[in-house]
Amino acid sequence: MSAQKDRKRKEYLTVKDLQKLLDSCKLHLHEVDEVWPKIYIGNAAVAHNKAALKKLGITHVLNAAHAKRGSVGSQNFYGSSVVYCGIPADDSTHFDLDVYFQPAADFIHKALKSPDGRVLVHCIMGMSRSSTLVLAYLMIYRHLTLKRALKELIQKRAIYPNRNFLALLLDLDLQLTRKKKTCQIL
Repeated sequence: MSAQKDRKRKEYLTVKDLQKLLDSCKLHLHEVDEVWPKIYIGNAAVAHNKAALKKLGITHVLNAAHAKRGSVGSQNFYGSSVVYCGIPADDSTHFDLDVYFQPAADFIHKALKSPDGRVLVHCIMGMSRSSTLVLAYLMIYRHLTLKRALKELIQKRAIYPNRNFLALLLDLDLQLTRKKKTCQIL
């Protein structure tokens, strides 16, 4: 194999590479953590604690586990003080969470643009679905590579997207990289 082909192969991350990076995180899991300015990842318990949300100044809640067996939430529960968005995602090896990457990123972006906007992205534990959607936001709107976004998040929170979600994020990373290169050529 030529040296050039070997270099190209090393440029592409694998799910295993990402899992090694995630394994390097030494943080303990908390109910909620600010992982990016005004973006919080948390679990279902904190999402259902109105006093805690008020203390954090949360104005928007993105529930990545909105389902009967997951974390049922609604705009009625939060009233007019918080804008709610529910995504019925399963934390499984076959769920296509990528169809929600853009809508979730748009919701987070809009939340941050609102006056005093602070957004909580949560699922049941605050490790897989919620972190995947925050990573997608950082890649889409903050133009971070997946590796860089992961490194940023694991400095703030113990996260662990499942293998399927990591593969979907790798696909997004590749799409965004290709799009960036196409724009540079034009």
